[in-house]
Amino acid sequence: MNQQLVELKLEHRDLDLAIARLQADIQADELTVKRMKKRKLQLKDQIARLESDLIPDEPA
Repeated sequence: MNQQLVELKLEHRDLDLAIARLQADIQADELTVKRMKKRKLQLKDQIARLESDLIPDEPA
Protein backbone atom coordinates (compact mmCIF):
# COMPACT_ATOMS: atom_id res chain seq x y z
CA MET A 1 0.00 0.00 0.00
CA ASN A 2 2.92 2.36 0.68
CA GLN A 3 4.22 1.94 -2.88
CA GLN A 4 0.80 2.80 -4.28
CA LEU A 5 0.68 5.89 -2.09
CA VAL A 6 4.08 7.03 -3.35
CA GLU A 7 3.03 6.49 -6.97
CA LEU A 8 -0.20 8.45 -6.48
CA LYS A 9 1.68 11.34 -4.86
CA LEU A 10 4.14 11.42 -7.76
CA GLU A 11 1.34 11.45 -10.32
CA HIS A 12 -0.43 14.21 -8.34
CA ARG A 13 2.77 16.31 -8.32
CA ASP A 14 3.37 15.72 -12.03
CA LEU A 15 -0.18 16.75 -12.86
CA ASP A 16 0.23 19.89 -10.78
CA LEU A 17 3.32 20.84 -12.78
CA ALA A 18 1.67 20.02 -16.11
CA ILE A 19 -1.41 22.08 -15.22
CA ALA A 20 0.78 25.04 -14.26
CA ARG A 21 2.62 24.81 -17.59
CA LEU A 22 -0.62 24.61 -19.55
CA GLN A 23 -2.17 27.54 -17.72
CA ALA A 24 0.89 29.65 -18.54
CA ASP A 25 0.23 28.99 -22.23
CA ILE A 26 -2.34 31.42 -23.62
CA GLN A 27 -3.42 28.92 -26.27
CA ALA A 28 -3.96 26.11 -23.77
CA ASP A 29 -7.01 23.93 -24.23
CA GLU A 30 -9.34 24.70 -21.32
CA LEU A 31 -11.05 21.32 -21.58
CA THR A 32 -7.72 19.56 -21.16
CA VAL A 33 -6.89 21.70 -18.14
CA LYS A 34 -10.30 20.92 -16.58
CA ARG A 35 -9.81 17.19 -17.14
CA MET A 36 -6.36 17.32 -15.59
CA LYS A 37 -7.68 19.22 -12.57
CA LYS A 38 -10.46 16.65 -12.16
CA ARG A 39 -7.91 13.80 -12.27
CA LYS A 40 -5.77 15.67 -9.75
CA LEU A 41 -8.72 15.90 -7.35
CA GLN A 42 -9.42 12.19 -7.79
CA LEU A 43 -5.80 11.45 -6.93
CA LYS A 44 -6.01 13.69 -3.86
CA ASP A 45 -9.06 11.74 -2.66
CA GLN A 46 -7.32 8.40 -3.25
CA ILE A 47 -4.24 9.60 -1.38
CA ALA A 48 -6.36 10.75 1.57
CA ARG A 49 -8.16 7.38 1.69
CA LEU A 50 -4.92 5.41 1.62
CA GLU A 51 -3.33 7.59 4.28
CA SER A 52 -6.43 7.16 6.42
CA ASP A 53 -6.24 3.39 5.99
CA LEU A 54 -2.64 3.41 7.20
CA ILE A 55 -3.57 5.03 10.52
CA PRO A 56 -4.50 2.34 13.06
CA ASP A 57 -7.91 2.61 14.73
CA GLU A 58 -7.91 3.90 18.29
CA PRO A 59 -9.72 1.70 20.82
CA ALA A 60 -12.75 3.47 22.29
